[in-house]
Amino acid sequence: MLNLTELRKDYNKEIIDVNTFNANPMYQFNTWFQQAIDVKIDEPNAMVLSTVNSLGKPSSRVVLLKHTEAEGFIFFTNYLSRKGQDIEKNTSVSLLFFWKELERQVRIEGLVEKKSPELASEYFKSRPYKSQIAAVISPQSQEIPNRAFLDQKMSELENLSEPITCPEHWGGYIIKPEYMEFWQGRANRLHDRIAYIKNSDLSWRITRLAP
Repeated sequence: MLNLTELRKDYNKEIIDVNTFNANPMYQFNTWFQQAIDVKIDEPNAMVLSTVNSLGKPSSRVVLLKHTEAEGFIFFTNYLSRKGQDIEKNTSVSLLFFWKELERQVRIEGLVEKKSPELASEYFKSRPYKSQIAAVISPQSQEIPNRAFLDQKMSELENLSEPITCPEHWGGYIIKPEYMEFWQGRANRLHDRIAYIKNSDLSWRITRLAP
């Protein structure tokens, strides 16, 4: 068994001032995201998506953010996957971004819904050809006999060299936040936590949370 009690790191990169935060959390997120790009964080758009199935069991995985809009965060996936099936039963989800180099996290809780097939098709066309093939051939989250099953299907379509159409079971989701939290690591575990909570009139209340 592992004993990790001595595995620790203190945080001291930055002090944040809530008075400088944008009143809209999406704009504040875009500011932090650009800073993550500026310091050349590897895959700053990687985010942990957590869903809950019809039995109340949670499941998490890393997906990639592809767009932000005024309303929320957009990613693309297979609708028949485990996350897609969870979302079909329970539209409450959460996201987590962790940017180690900046000692920052962003937590998001909200409701998810599908985007239009037109948007999915537009984005699908921009993907590398082999990634398009993978989206078509992979029965995501289902059991398969072996790796050769995928490799053979990839080879079959790759050799055709024909345009790939976005499949009906693949598309985009938007997560519309109801809660967003910006976390900045600080010394002695007294971290900064600035939370945005959506009011009934769709405005945002900003508050500071104890670490």
